[in-house]
Amino acid sequence: MQDRLVLGENVAQAAQFAASGAADAGLIALSLALAPDMQRRGRHRLLPPDAYPPIEQGAVVLRRAAARPEVWALWRFVQQPEGRAVLRRYGFFIPDSTAQPTERPWTGPPPG
Repeated sequence: MQDRLVLGENVAQAAQFAASGAADAGLIALSLALAPDMQRRGRHRLLPPDAYPPIEQGAVVLRRAAARPEVWALWRFVQQPEGRAVLRRYGFFIPDSTAQPTERPWTGPPPG
């Protein structure tokens, strides 16, 4: 089977290979599999969570955007139950609130 594998440079390219028919199947992020275009093209199955290490993602506010109120509105939204529900709906696992960040928290101007 090794000779039949097509490797993408990243998860988005792997999804593109599967969507275009260049590959019969793809190992992609759930958030991509849940996209309307991908759902129209095929089906997805979840891998068991213990089959792979979690992929931790984070958020960042760039200095040039830190003064924009809409940036902080989004920042606050994704931390509230309603925003977390949106993230879950689109395939993102939300760790429990006791999880500790692996990087230092935001130290810029206070949001708001």
